Amino acid sequence: MTYTTSWNVEIFIYDGEDHTTARASLVSGTGASRRHTIEGTGHTTRNPHDADVPEIGEEVAVARALRDLADRLLATASLDMTEVLRHEVHLIR
Repeated sequence: MTYTTSWNVEIFIYDGEDHTTARASLVSGTGASRRHTIEGTGHTTRNPHDADVPEIGEEVAVARALRDLADRLLATASLDMTEVLRHEVHLIR
């Protein structure tokens, strides 16, 4: 298998008093016509009875943001395939 390209995901984490939000951002594709910026978001809220451990909230929010990003990337690929194949395509997980 030959290495052909590299994509990077940036993750931004916003911590609040009892909640955390994460945003995962991916710039995919090559060339201006195939380039997509896709973002996913994830949220979590700490139960007031749970210990205050910010790292756990960050892990959950980031996992949800990456899951959302993956779903959006599949939707983008479906649209791209529909355009190329000239018939509707729906990729599922």
